[in-house]
Amino acid sequence: MAEEVKLIGMWVSSFSLRVEIALKLKGVQYEYIEVDLTNKSPLLLKSNPVHKKVPVLLHNGKPIAESLVILEYIDETWKDNPILPQHPYDRAMARFWAKYIDEKCVPALWKACWCEEKEREKAVEEACVCLKTLENELKDKKFFGGESVGFVDIVANFIGFWVGAIGEAVGVELLTRDKFPILCKWSDEHVGCRVIKENLPSKDKVVAFYRTRVESAS
Repeated sequence: MAEEVKLIGMWVSSFSLRVEIALKLKGVQYEYIEVDLTNKSPLLLKSNPVHKKVPVLLHNGKPIAESLVILEYIDETWKDNPILPQHPYDRAMARFWAKYIDEKCVPALWKACWCEEKEREKAVEEACVCLKTLENELKDKKFFGGESVGFVDIVANFIGFWVGAIGEAVGVELLTRDKFPILCKWSDEHVGCRVIKENLPSKDKVVAFYRTRVESAS
């Protein structure tokens, strides 16, 4: 019986993109289903009734939600090209940094881009502390996963691509070469990686999407 793999996602979601990158790295064939989060489809609501958001992976009709959970499921289901390290300690560290990115970095970066002007300086400062922590973790490695893209690199795609595009749209520059040379070098490698490059949306399209949000909010 042929496997049926579907991904419910949204083109402008860095969380959806994580799953696409993992599936592509594994060589898994899948059907992509684009949804509009302002008008949630019955399929999305049925597949993820708890959070009602993307991404959702449907594997032989069974739904799996939450991008970190999906990434681990993909790695355990399709063994080729592992994205998590093999050693238990290294796996634990990868999970730690992925959690740090999701719970600390992404909210801080998002806030720095979207907060009120009077709160911006403090928000940018907090975001920069998070980026510096990641910079110190990378040190002299090409990727968080070593020589090739791994679990943490996939999770960090918001930093590698989206922060620059959103920052351009709202007029906030966070990831600069003078402040974060190591992270910027990693970002270049990340965006230049063939599997990631082929699946990223156009930067101009992302900037335009968020500029529209800025205009509608003002």
